[in-house]
Amino acid sequence: MNKKIVPSEQTQQDAMAVARATQKAGQTKEQTKLIAQGIEKGIALYKKQQKEKSRQADKARKKALKTKQASSENQDAEEMNEFEATHSSNLLPWLLLALSWAGFITFWFVQNPL
Repeated sequence: MNKKIVPSEQTQQDAMAVARATQKAGQTKEQTKLIAQGIEKGIALYKKQQKEKSRQADKARKKALKTKQASSENQDAEEMNEFEATHSSNLLPWLLLALSWAGFITFWFVQNPL
């Protein structure tokens, strides 16, 4: 399905201006119009290609942004797991310290009754 490209009024004027600027001596108005139509099609095709490039660049940008967000979320989760693992392992020395002090105090009271 090949859609017919309808150039804008500005594109038609620009194409006609370029066709007139490059007009050769002895060239008929019909030939100039045909050249202008060819220029219009070229301009329309160029605009279509630029829109497609823009769409592709936008898709790539969105995909990169989504990947970056997912990566950031994974990194945050890993940091949280590391934080929890570090703090749970820091609890063990304090627990051992408290138990040893309780043992020393108990031993002192057993050796030295009031």
